[in-house]
Amino acid sequence: MRRCLSLITMALMASPAVAGGIRGQYVEARTCDVYVGACFANADTSLTGKNAVIGWKVEEGTFEGIKLDGLGVVAVLSTSDTLGLKQSGISRAVIIVDEKANSAQRDALVRFAREQGGELLGNVVAIRSAAVELDICGCKGGSCAILRAGPARITTRCIDYDHEKACSNDINFYPPLARGVKAQSAMALEHSFTGTELNETWKDSERRGAYVGSFEVR
Repeated sequence: MRRCLSLITMALMASPAVAGGIRGQYVEARTCDVYVGACFANADTSLTGKNAVIGWKVEEGTFEGIKLDGLGVVAVLSTSDTLGLKQSGISRAVIIVDEKANSAQRDALVRFAREQGGELLGNVVAIRSAAVELDICGCKGGSCAILRAGPARITTRCIDYDHEKACSNDINFYPPLARGVKAQSAMALEHSFTGTELNETWKDSERRGAYVGSFEVR
């Protein structure tokens, strides 16, 4: 009996559903600087930074047993508070799912985005399908990216950390919005949303308000 239980336990440990994980590319942009000094960040609190676009592009892996290789998902956020160190106010979100996903993959991508976004994606007002394109270019600084997902757009470039400071104490003041992310701050050349689901649109540019990098979830 003990031998049977041991064999069952070993089989479960070797199961793809247990051993599975997911990894890929990540980008976000928000309407406030993330690479900034504390004095400037505090001055913007409750005034700016209430909108954001977050994008994930799966390179390989499964989520809840569903294979998601090559698919993307995007979350668009509208909040009552500045997207900074702590969120306690109202947040609304639109999720844009890769149009190449089948029904099971679509549901898995939505659950993945909600899990990684946490409370920020607690109130999803709409889910729509669109082509999701996320490319992180092979530039020297590693922070050049382009995201296209229906009405959501992000284009970034590397920050010149020696010359693009607002003060001498600029740092990556705010962490990335999603979990399981390794990313570096970037300049958002374009950050926009033109959809109707949130009853607001925005177009932001030339702001040190982006993160570019990767994600990995086990």
